[in-house]
Amino acid sequence: MENSTKLKNLIENALAEKQIRLYELNWTQDHVLQCAIIKEDGTMDLDTCAEASEILSDVLDKNDLISGAYTLEVCSPGAEREIKDLNELNGRDDAYVFIRLTHPVRKMKELTGTVRSFSNGVISLEYRDKAVLRTAEIETENIEFIRYAVKL
Repeated sequence: MENSTKLKNLIENALAEKQIRLYELNWTQDHVLQCAIIKEDGTMDLDTCAEASEILSDVLDKNDLISGAYTLEVCSPGAEREIKDLNELNGRDDAYVFIRLTHPVRKMKELTGTVRSFSNGVISLEYRDKAVLRTAEIETENIEFIRYAVKL
């Protein structure tokens, strides 16, 4: 819609000094600029959304990258968000995740469990198989899709 690279850079720079990261940027058909954000430590709260909304409103009002009327929507990417960059798992041992595999591991195409470590392109995942606690070593090349999961 607009010069999205410049807009994305402008938003990322405005949020960086508050240790807030732009997770995703989308334009909807009804002229809503959706900015999904997350704190650098992987957490999110309502106060951060409000602060980011004020920062972005000021920055966008001072620039001419967007022509015409639009609505700014600042939100969290959600508790079960996709993990787009596996480096997000560094230092996040104990992250609870859902993984869909390209090639089955132990005859399973999908696993949900706790990340015990992530290094050298391998995720060590602890999961339950019926009543038994197991560990699988999953190479990142074998991951078709991965997201955070919520334990119930």
